[in-house]
Amino acid sequence: MSCRLSLLGSTGSIGTQALDVVRANPTIVRVEALAAGGSNVDLLLEQAQEFQPRVIAVASGNEAAIASEMRERGIEAELWVGADAIVSAAGMLDDDGIVLNGVTGGVGLQPTLAALRSGARLALANKESLVVGAPLVRAAMRRPGQILPVDSEHSAIFQCLVPGRHEKGLTSPVVTGRSEVGHLVLTASGGPFRGKKRADLRHVSAAQALNHPTWDMGPVVTINSSTLMNKGLELIEAHVLFDIDPSDIKAVVHPQSIVHSMVTFKDGATIAQASPPDMRLPIALSLSWPQRLEHVQQSVKWDEGASWTFEPVDNETFPALNLARAAVSASPTHPSVMNASNEVCVDAFIHGDLPYLDIVDTVAKVTEAHEGVAEPDLDDILNAEAWARAKTKELIGGRV
Repeated sequence: MSCRLSLLGSTGSIGTQALDVVRANPTIVRVEALAAGGSNVDLLLEQAQEFQPRVIAVASGNEAAIASEMRERGIEAELWVGADAIVSAAGMLDDDGIVLNGVTGGVGLQPTLAALRSGARLALANKESLVVGAPLVRAAMRRPGQILPVDSEHSAIFQCLVPGRHEKGLTSPVVTGRSEVGHLVLTASGGPFRGKKRADLRHVSAAQALNHPTWDMGPVVTINSSTLMNKGLELIEAHVLFDIDPSDIKAVVHPQSIVHSMVTFKDGATIAQASPPDMRLPIALSLSWPQRLEHVQQSVKWDEGASWTFEPVDNETFPALNLARAAVSASPTHPSVMNASNEVCVDAFIHGDLPYLDIVDTVAKVTEAHEGVAEPDLDDILNAEAWARAKTKELIGGRV
């Protein structure tokens, strides 16, 4: 088994952990392309020195300066710089390649579409692709099971749905397991504010919201985890990936973050996937499936004993899950509006321009004001996102 990899978002949290997996399995994974936004070019070039990709793609930066630095470091890769560089890196492989989309935010949609159209396997950590452009993603897929989820929750559900079916390779879990499924259970750590009420959160700072008790993630995902918007986005992602109605996707707070998600079947049986909280496991599985790599991480130490707890979500304090269900029900473009508005609100909160509780409240106002499009194309989705960003900024500006 060996694969060619185009890694999008190589300098981010998912990207750096993916390279840990590659580093541990150099004969199995060959890095063909490293792609990043351009905020940390020095790290990108360090990665290129180590992994010697054929292509380096940078969304924004000084092309001449980067090329000069590459020559000084002895890096011989092709350099692509510009707005379409990451999309090009996503579409450069074919059926025997893997594209790991670790880009954050709605900008990950077009790389996702390019990867699917190329025929490559898509290891998807960019949940926003499915939230923003589900109809387009479905249309771009060239075969069932072309997408393997990297989010720990969706990887867990995938593993619960396909045990013992390795001989079917990438056969979609929707095809093999949907008729047996009662409901899906997404687990949530609860973030830094588990157990708090709305009154407790009125003066939350960005530093407090970024202090996640379990996971080490980028700032946007960490803030989303604190508001449970991340779980709302994951609910939509699970709906799209596994073709399960949002009403049959539950969420439960599990602060130990050992059980990553569960599937309850129609006969009442529940299967759970458990492992210590480390993204290297779902990343490795997305690269090696249907095989599993050895020694990716430590397993749960069953002989030492442990206590795991599960608590209901407080939907009054954390309404993002219900907002996500409503967005899915409203129209195909409502989820893209919800996500775009949330990105603006999170950025405003981090920069001190929006109170914490107003993040989800503002997203709800914008989402409810949107007039949906029943059968959107890419332009419809991009227009809906642009409208959502402008409307959100207008509401934030109106607070001053």
